[in-house]
Amino acid sequence: MIEDENRNEPIRPRRFHETAGLEDWRVLGEGACAYFRTGSFAVGAQLVRAISELSDVVDDHPDVDLRREGVTVRLISLTDDYYGLTERHIDLAGQISAIARSLDLTADPSAVQTVQVTVDALSGADVVAFWRALLGYQDRAGSDEDLVDPGGRGAPFYFQRMDAPRPQRNRVHIDVWVPYDEAEARIAAALAAGGRLVSDADAPSNWVLADPEGNEACVGVAGPPAPPANQP
Repeated sequence: MIEDENRNEPIRPRRFHETAGLEDWRVLGEGACAYFRTGSFAVGAQLVRAISELSDVVDDHPDVDLRREGVTVRLISLTDDYYGLTERHIDLAGQISAIARSLDLTADPSAVQTVQVTVDALSGADVVAFWRALLGYQDRAGSDEDLVDPGGRGAPFYFQRMDAPRPQRNRVHIDVWVPYDEAEARIAAALAAGGRLVSDADAPSNWVLADPEGNEACVGVAGPPAPPANQP
């Protein structure tokens, strides 16, 4: 159990992934996520109800998406000055997995992902203001270059600063965050479907791909655990 005074300390994705007992979960671009296959809406509702009764959800309630075949749970803190994971999410993730096991539910880590829209902008403040008004989004905590849906449903927008015009390439692309152990398969599938690799300079955390007409997308992973000491 994490000491109370340390529960609000920010953590990096690797810290989360290297914690024993959290194998159901994967950290993506928008927090730690788990997907539990339920097979019915009623069983999913049981899981959601049990999660709602945990004492820890009072301080930092999870985002829950209940569908007929399964439940997706996301853990992330959104405060005035921080958007990310904290030590208390480690305890909460473990408790939620324990509830799922008690209901004989199986987690499928390969089923989670998050998607972000990235816009390259020369005048960031002006561009952000437009999209904030158009989407009804709000600034991400501590950032003047990220917008998030206050309802937690729509894809976030990130505004990447450009120093000079770039007419030869698209200025809007999609970032797809996948589990660290799913990236290779996802990239292979995209290439087999006609895509091409633009850059792997930032691998194994980020790859730039393009479709057959040159529209770009990035595949990103967050903090894979370190390999065992006897492996390179």
